[in-house]
Amino acid sequence: MYEVTLAQQMKALGDPRRLRILRLLPPEKICKAVYNVSELAEELGLPQPTVSHHLKVLHQAGLVECEKMCRDVYYWIEKASVEGAFSQLMEMVEHREG
Repeated sequence: MYEVTLAQQMKALGDPRRLRILRLLPPEKICKAVYNVSELAEELGLPQPTVSHHLKVLHQAGLVECEKMCRDVYYWIEKASVEGAFSQLMEMVEHREG
């Protein structure tokens, strides 16, 4: 079953705009470092609905987390999930080699 999750995560990482989003997001929830959709859209030079869509894909894949604070939703990387995806991918590669 982990193959389905891993495939979803790899698909989410397969878009350059999502990789740009991940490059900006902090690896943990630190109030001064997290971004909301509007801040990310401005930083990336992309329309807000586009950024919102990509954040939704990343969130559904478990690669980012979010929390509503005041009026906005703020995002950060779900570091354990990202590390787990790459660990599973490496296990698959190493298994094929051995």
